Amino acid sequence: MGLSMADNLKKRLLARGVKDIRLKKGMTVSELIRSMKDMGGFSGQNLVNGVEITRSMLADKDSYNFLSFPADIISTGMKGMIADAVKHFDAIMTTCGTIDHDLARAYGGKYSVGSFEADDSKLLHMSIYRLGNVFIENKEYGDAVEKHFAKIMDDIYSSRDYKVEYSPSELLREFGKRIKDNSSIIRQAYLHDVPIFNPGIVDGAFGTQLVLFSQDHDFKLNVIKDELMLSNIAFDNKVTGAFMVGGGISKHHVIWWNQFKGGLDYAVYITTASQYDGSLSGARLTEAVSWGKVKEKAKYVTIDGDATIIMPVMFAALGLV
Repeated sequence: MGLSMADNLKKRLLARGVKDIRLKKGMTVSELIRSMKDMGGFSGQNLVNGVEITRSMLADKDSYNFLSFPADIISTGMKGMIADAVKHFDAIMTTCGTIDHDLARAYGGKYSVGSFEADDSKLLHMSIYRLGNVFIENKEYGDAVEKHFAKIMDDIYSSRDYKVEYSPSELLREFGKRIKDNSSIIRQAYLHDVPIFNPGIVDGAFGTQLVLFSQDHDFKLNVIKDELMLSNIAFDNKVTGAFMVGGGISKHHVIWWNQFKGGLDYAVYITTASQYDGSLSGARLTEAVSWGKVKEKAKYVTIDGDATIIMPVMFAALGLV
């Protein structure tokens, strides 16, 4: 007698057995990830799936791929790793704070290892900002961004090819042309012709400087121009993918424009947020399927966990250097 539908389903569900990880001396990160393939280990299994999906995405020559991340991780040692990975993607989607941190640190701004448990009132009186467990002296951030912005923006303004109106991606390309630090994300994006889309570019120190600059210079920022460029990317590419860290505008702007082509074909999302407050940051990619922002048959995974732990492991396994 043949197996019933229920029996066939049960057989499929139990087909893949859990296998133990066996660590070895001298084991590489790639070998470790391969050994985790059948671990069945909660978020660890999602991490492995994320590596496999990202590898497929980057290997797909027809896929236009986004790297999306918020600003906070650029205050950490993750900045250099992300700068090295820029060349493997087709576009970046991020927030204004990324430009602040990248610009400040490109010119030697000192960010220090701190503590989540620090007394913030004492830090205030010592002119120290706290970003999680990173300490930043005031002069290394706001003052530094203002100083280096002014120098570069004045050079752009006085250049022969100054054109009055810029989209955010065009302006950031001009900054990348002038920043000489090769560990800068903005610089690497310029060197590898990777546009940086920044839909919330006025939400930070860099944006404030743009507002001040526009008051006594003939300068206009055209954010719609970048939106039209994103629209063209969505309609011109049948296959798209995204590696997304954190929620908010950087995540949503990627999935928003991709809905107009029927959704992302590849999607990897790292988050620490809960889905139960209905926020986009906590929303799993399965929710994006309901909106048509991720294809129903896409290769996708949501990985719960801290990006400062997960990303280095994934990028090392993928060889994104």
